[in-house]
Amino acid sequence: MTRIHRTVIVLALAVAIPACAANDPDVTPDAGEVARDAFSPMAVVNAAAGAGFTQLTNTPSEWGQGAEGYGRRMGSGFATHLLRVGIQYPLARLFHEEFGYRPSGKKGFRARFTYALLCTVWAHRTNSGQRTVSKSELGGAIGAGLLSRLWQPASTRAIWHGFVSAGITLAADAGGNVAREFWPEIRHRRGSAKPAQPAAAETPPAK
Repeated sequence: MTRIHRTVIVLALAVAIPACAANDPDVTPDAGEVARDAFSPMAVVNAAAGAGFTQLTNTPSEWGQGAEGYGRRMGSGFATHLLRVGIQYPLARLFHEEFGYRPSGKKGFRARFTYALLCTVWAHRTNSGQRTVSKSELGGAIGAGLLSRLWQPASTRAIWHGFVSAGITLAADAGGNVAREFWPEIRHRRGSAKPAQPAAAETPPAK
């Protein structure tokens, strides 16, 4: 990871930690949960998967291939993730928006699927329960996409590349929301699909 990667991570945490220091009863989850989410195994897996995809497409080409190229891509992805959290959570506190996904509670595949997709750009206000455009979600994705241009090479440094990065982030969030909406039922069905153990044969009573 380059020096500028480390600098961006420090800046992201410098923004996020003071904003998370005081517990705000209107905002969920608390600062500890946000920190765990920022450094969760899933965040590392997502960065690794994204690096694998851009390694295949050789984007950016200046970073080359091999272990070094993959490491730079993964470092870039994880730094962008931390930068996004550093922007998103303070904005959620500022605008009283729920942080994270709230299951729909609806019935029917179409209604639940539509709800999950819309939650990519909509959020519930913590002080009223009403739905609003998620300024924290959009701000985090766009802000991280643009600021991550700071360490990108010439071929991916243009502003429009930052908006493309934000679009990819939001698309990935949409897929994640759909998974979160339906995963509890999928997990339950997988558990209930286990074959039942055959009953032990009864021993006939002795005569």
